[in-house]
Order: sequence, then structure tokens, then C-alpha cells
Amino acid sequence: MNKEQQLLRKKSPVQIKNKKASFEYFLVETYTAGIVLTGTEIKSIRLGKASLVDAYCSIINGEMWVLGMSISPYFYGSYSNHVMRRDRKLLLNKREIRRLQDATKQPGFTIIPTLVFIDDKGRAKMDIALAKGKKLYDKRQTLKEKEDRREMDRAKKVY
Repeated sequence: MNKEQQLLRKKSPVQIKNKKASFEYFLVETYTAGIVLTGTEIKSIRLGKASLVDAYCSIINGEMWVLGMSISPYFYGSYSNHVMRRDRKLLLNKREIRRLQDATKQPGFTIIPTLVFIDDKGRAKMDIALAKGKKLYDKRQTLKEKEDRREMDRAKKVY
């Protein structure tokens, strides 16, 4: 991911993050994928009414799918509203899917969604990461580092 892409993501008005991802996993590689949406789903995402809690990615028949992602029904949707939790297809190159499939065959690796955002052309995109699960002592270390960073920031503000 280059600096230009990072700046575009920071400018995006919608940023739905999976906050537990960096705590539960070591993020090895990240990819950006398009999401296939139907009906009023894009309107709900633009309002920030989506959640990545308990969401994960899976490769089924050579296609990448995000499972367990929740997009709330659009308030003004009436009868044409979408289903809240359904499997959604992600758009990646075959080469990227093959690389991820080979990597997930190794024990301890999985694919998780980390961020949903709207790109500069108004399309919903998702950052997914190849991740390795953390052990309990790794999580403790992460908490300790986070606490140390907070203390250092507080010390800078005082002086």
C-alpha cells in the first residue's frame, strides 16, 4: 500500500474499522477489495451503519467472500430493503486469491476484514488482511505497549 492510497483512506468520510483485528491477530499482508452490494446496502454504508464484528473472509469455489458482516437496513428502504447479514462477494484478482488461498493452508493463518471505506469514486471498498492469530502472551505484550505509549504521550503534554 503506497502513501497515496493511505491518504485517500484518511480522507474517506466513512471508515468502518475492525478494532479487535490488530489486538487478536498479527496482520501480515493487506489487500484492498471491492464489495458486491445489492439494493440499499451502499446507502447504509455511506451512513456508517455497518459492522465488521465477527466478520471473516473465506475462499469458496475460487471466489473471495466476506461472511458475518452486518449492514443495517436502510431507514427509507421500505419493501426493497436488503438482508442485514448475508455473504457478500469480494472482488480480487485470481492471482491475489490464489496467493491468499496458499497462505491460509498454513496453520494459524486466516483472512480478516480490517476496514470498510468509500473510495474517491463513491464505491465501497474493503481492506482485508492475511493474519496470524496471537497467543495470550502476545496480547499482553500489545496491551503493555499501548499503555506505555499513552504514558509517554501524557508525559509530553505535561512538560
